Amino acid sequence: MLMAHPVVLHMLVEQYEALRAADAVNGGSDDPEARRRLEDVAYTLCVATGTADVEAALVAARGRLPGARPADGAVPGS
Repeated sequence: MLMAHPVVLHMLVEQYEALRAADAVNGGSDDPEARRRLEDVAYTLCVATGTADVEAALVAARGRLPGARPADGAVPGS
């Protein structure tokens, strides 16, 4: 399986978290563009980590970032 570069994973995780935070502030935004962007980043995270669920993708991505520890809920190289 191809592995995304840690810099790319870091950027995707940051984008996803920022978009989720903005969505939460807006009460589950009715903005179709914001919703589409969130879905796009979630999909890209899943593809980049070889997972089918965004929560699993976040764990996998964090596990591949420099300094990841098993105690963070991530197992490097998984």
